[in-house]
This record gives sequence, structure tokens and C-alpha cells, in this order.
Amino acid sequence: MNTHLHITSWVVAIILLIVVVMLHRAGNQKGAKISHMILRLFYIIILISGGLLVSEYFKFATGAMLGEVIGKTILGLWVIMAMEMIAVRMAKGRSAKGAWIQFVIAFLLTLVLGFGRLPYGVHLFG
Repeated sequence: MNTHLHITSWVVAIILLIVVVMLHRAGNQKGAKISHMILRLFYIIILISGGLLVSEYFKFATGAMLGEVIGKTILGLWVIMAMEMIAVRMAKGRSAKGAWIQFVIAFLLTLVLGFGRLPYGVHLFG
């Protein structure tokens, strides 16, 4: 159950990030600010559901799997920070290119660990 909540929450967060970016580009600052606040709520849901998953992993994880869990946790936090940097830089009218690059790299690495290596969830890569 925690896995489904976690996946659903980060999918919704990515959709909200796209909405925030589109609203900023359209010049709708009020709508972008509201969407950004909702996105921040989803950060909290992602952190809580991710924390629950990490606690489940720590019950039986040893050795290399423990390292991968810690690595995925750090990458997941990096994804959230990159998403926030994108939204804030867009709101301030600054370039978000570096934040987008960080987001893509961290997100892809997190997906590979989550769906390809760690035992919970759907295994898309193997």
C-alpha cells in the first residue's frame, strides 16, 4: 500500500510541477502560486510515504541493499529539491536550466533504483 501511495504522490507532483511551469510561462502568477503550494503539500506526502518505505526496507535490508536504500533516499530528496528549485526560479524569472538538468538526472537514477533494483514496487527493468 505504501508503494502505491508513494508512486501516486510523485506522479501527481510531477504533473503539478508541469502545471506550475506552464502557468508561469503563461503569466498567471496567482494560479502558479496556488499550484506551487499544492505541490509543496505533495512533497510532504512523498516524504512521509517514502519514509514508511525506508522503514520497511530497514527491517530486513543488509549490505548492498542497505546502501541502495540510502542512495535512493538521497536521490529522492535531490529530486524534490530540484523540483522546488525549478518552481522558485520560474517564479523569480530566473533561468531554471541547471535545476532541470539536476531534476532529470536525479529522477532517472531514482527510477532505476526504485523500479530496477529494490524489491518493493513494480519491476520494470528486470
